[in-house]
Amino acid sequence: MRHRRAVVTGGSGFLGSHLCEALLARGISVVCLDNLLTGTSRNIAHLTGRRDFRFVRRDLTEPVHVPGEVGYVFHLASAASPADYLRLPIQTLEVGSQGTRNALELAEEKGARFVLASTSEVYGDPLVHPQPETYWGNVNPVGPRSVYDEAKRFGEALTSAFRHSRGLDAAIVRIFNTYGPRMRPDDGRAIPTFLRQALTGEDLTVTGDGSQTRSICHVDDTVRGIVALAMSRHPGPVNIGSPYELSMADLAELVVELTGSPSRIRFVERPEDDPRVRRPDTTLARELLGWSPRITVEEGLRGTIDWFEQELVVADPA
Repeated sequence: MRHRRAVVTGGSGFLGSHLCEALLARGISVVCLDNLLTGTSRNIAHLTGRRDFRFVRRDLTEPVHVPGEVGYVFHLASAASPADYLRLPIQTLEVGSQGTRNALELAEEKGARFVLASTSEVYGDPLVHPQPETYWGNVNPVGPRSVYDEAKRFGEALTSAFRHSRGLDAAIVRIFNTYGPRMRPDDGRAIPTFLRQALTGEDLTVTGDGSQTRSICHVDDTVRGIVALAMSRHPGPVNIGSPYELSMADLAELVVELTGSPSRIRFVERPEDDPRVRRPDTTLARELLGWSPRITVEEGLRGTIDWFEQELVVADPA
């Protein structure tokens, strides 16, 4: 165990806020850095009164200094949903490049273990299924999703360069589709979109013919995998995601069933470069980290539905 203090970039986002909670639960104090471009202070409002938690509003593309000792640097800062990174393409590339470098240099300065939150998007529209960490991917470098895909691919390359050329203790985690409380209803990704539509009685809009697949993992399981990698000595990359795969049409039908919604399913045009399949090979995570998902899709969705019901009431009291 290194010094029991961590820096979490992007800590006020959906995934980052859950990671902050998990670290605090392990007795690790947290410095949360976020410019609130896509995150929100609401996600960490319940933590701000704690002595072991500190929020600093900071743009990570600027030089970063954190006083005191730091044992871990978790770099999660980035737009993550297509709606956000298509709206913020330059910022997404900047935080994936200069932001990653600044986070790496902070870890180097502190002698901390660095964990890069990468993504299954580095595999693009995969030609290998399921996707092992050894697969190099099939990414369109000039397509509409490229700002996110290439930002993360560059971040992986830069992290590897710091590890090999400077001896930094650095690791890469490739995160697959994650869902749970604190996703924004207007996030644009499938689950928050389906839940918002079902709970407000709108048609559920499934892109294409709905046969494209994803493997969805509850945020608590994802965070447990990130922490397990951080506490190990493995450099990664390591896939963290659910090996349970389902089609978008089946997911929409499940959401309608679990919410008891009268909504119908409507098919709309499929976005350009939308991957046809996505499922991680989690052998490495299971064998090296002892990690596998514990929360079933139905259990996780029920808890997420409960949160969304409250969120939608807050957003629209009428």
